[in-house]
Amino acid sequence: MRHLRALCAIADTGSLRKAARQLGMTQPSLTTQLRRIENTIGGRLFSREVTGSRPTPLGRSVLCRARPIVAEMNALVSEVRLEAGQTADARLRIGSTGSRAVVGWLRRLRDRYPDADTTIHIDVSANALLQMVAANQLDVAFVHEVEGAPLRVPEGVERRMLVEREPQFVALAETHPAAARPAVRLADLAADQWMVDPSVDGEGPGLRRVLAAAGLNPRVVYGDYLTAADLVASGEVVTPCQPTARSRQGVAVRPLHGDPLTVRLFLASRAVPAARTLPPGPDLDTALPARTGSAGSAPDTALPTEAETATEATGPDPDPVPGAPLDVDALFGDLADAYFEIAWASSAYRQWLVRNESPLLRSHEPRVRDALDILGLAGPAEVS
Repeated sequence: MRHLRALCAIADTGSLRKAARQLGMTQPSLTTQLRRIENTIGGRLFSREVTGSRPTPLGRSVLCRARPIVAEMNALVSEVRLEAGQTADARLRIGSTGSRAVVGWLRRLRDRYPDADTTIHIDVSANALLQMVAANQLDVAFVHEVEGAPLRVPEGVERRMLVEREPQFVALAETHPAAARPAVRLADLAADQWMVDPSVDGEGPGLRRVLAAAGLNPRVVYGDYLTAADLVASGEVVTPCQPTARSRQGVAVRPLHGDPLTVRLFLASRAVPAARTLPPGPDLDTALPARTGSAGSAPDTALPTEAETATEATGPDPDPVPGAPLDVDALFGDLADAYFEIAWASSAYRQWLVRNESPLLRSHEPRVRDALDILGLAGPAEVS
């Protein structure tokens, strides 16, 4: 079963690296395991190409037999656990692309369901997370979709839109001439080398589309955002980043003039949620915590905090526990509150939200108005 699950993961993600992350193992280990499987079968199951791993004709034949077996095994385990009455240990399995909102979301979920075993699976690939939701390996997933590069949403997966259009900012060295401006034009970065993470679905094509529309053709290189901060601080590269990010030493984060790079944020779940056992907890007090310290400090590049990185080690449980229906609306509400919290804490993004009268503010209008009164701002038009 372990071998069959590995083959399905490679086919679903189209990448050994993504499949290894999904399975909770290293890429070299998965590569060795695939080689052993192919030696046992006596033929190549995947062709390794520049764009990823694709099933060979033999591989497609094996996968046609493997997928029903894996599905039947999942169903068998679930049914046996139900008959054995092993539903006391409730599990809530959530996934997310990189976001600073994850920490606050987890805190709220654990307050709402104190008796549930809540786990989080972080993956840079939104498509991989959507596949895991469709395969019942995750209950819900919070993902980013780059404008102009739509995600592959599997059949049976529905979306709850959190932010229809969110701008992407740019991270550049503090010593860069454009860092002195409140907003950076793409033309200001025409001579710079851009870096994107190829594992982030749609980001490379989305950036190239925007640059081409602006009549620019700078060099675009590929790298890992986890190690990008030093390259940005040294002036080697500039990178797109989330507007909710915090700054690091030597790195400046600025809005892009005209918001040419945007994403959609949504929560994905199965259209007919799988039955779950989640003991109810007390209703959350979702009021925004009082701001202390440097609530208006500049954002950081899109690198995870230590708390966010620590959650990556917890992978999804492929064997769900049956029980009561999952309240996806409650999970979405907790995510919206967590996301507003970190968005409002970012000075640059807060000004963008108010200036553009973002729908994200509407569900939090009372506390937004109170905050604007404290800041001495009468309304959105007065924010510069």
